Amino acid sequence: MLLCMALTSLHAEEISPLPATIENSIGMQMVLIPAGEFLMGTDESLASLKGAYPDYEERRLLDLDDERPRHKVLITHPFYAGKYLVTVGQFAKFVAASGYTPESIRDQTGGYGYNPDYDPQETERKDAFEGRHLRYSWKNPGFPQADNHPVLNVTWNDAQALAAWLSKKEQVHYRLPTEAEWEYACRAGSTTRYPNGDDPDGLSRIANTFDVSAAPYWPGLASHALKNHDDFAFTSPVGSFPPNGFGLHDMVGNAWEWTADWYGADTYAHAPLADPQGPADGEVKVRRGGSWHTWSLYARCAFRNWNATSTRYTLVGMRLVRDVEHAH
Repeated sequence: MLLCMALTSLHAEEISPLPATIENSIGMQMVLIPAGEFLMGTDESLASLKGAYPDYEERRLLDLDDERPRHKVLITHPFYAGKYLVTVGQFAKFVAASGYTPESIRDQTGGYGYNPDYDPQETERKDAFEGRHLRYSWKNPGFPQADNHPVLNVTWNDAQALAAWLSKKEQVHYRLPTEAEWEYACRAGSTTRYPNGDDPDGLSRIANTFDVSAAPYWPGLASHALKNHDDFAFTSPVGSFPPNGFGLHDMVGNAWEWTADWYGADTYAHAPLADPQGPADGEVKVRRGGSWHTWSLYARCAFRNWNATSTRYTLVGMRLVRDVEHAH
């Protein structure tokens, strides 16, 4: 009888469900994302895109071939994903406790930031933001941020450093999501352009993207602003908008999110069915999700963008995932 009870207890322990949410040592809340399958990418026609985005130049609609072909992907293991983007406050805790010097400060070239007196048309890059300059960093993107806003001006290498520090500190494995894991988590069972449907104007209900709240700061871009107000001209506190079907906030908008994968324009044509991880090497890393400054075409779940690992920018942040093998 005792042996039977012991076996029953062991069996119950083995099949006990993982906690749906966890909170780590620096206050990051994480949500369990189940294994599953989804359709990655897009199969949308040019005519369909023109109908949805009539104010966009055709070249922008044609420049989306790296989202094709749409293909089935299996995510074979559950994982924990940050419920929110990594915040300024959490990154500050990491820097203070680890002694890590973020790359924009370490290489003494700084980051980017908003400056109302900056005229992009007078510069070679015609960039919407001023930089690189030492006045800008994760501490200062040129506009006010509280501790509960997403950290910006962080490089891919900074994200790796945070993941490595947390992994060592907590004896579990933190990392950036693969591009496939990211899109799976963003879609959360949806098959539409956005987590909440196909209508670009519907973005303002679920995401902080470029709309009439931000357009006055960039009058030259106003034609691409959504017609609604999300009430934030710059970043919003994480969790300001409703979660998606997995319980994740800001998967679209607020800040672009680094992924683990190298970018490949033709990655999808030869991606494995199960747990694709992108090319073995490359020159730039994929970032996903759009930001507070992103036009609706580029805030779709399928849209792919990229930056060098040392890029730091006033629109780019991060969200970590944690493997479940060692979760308690």
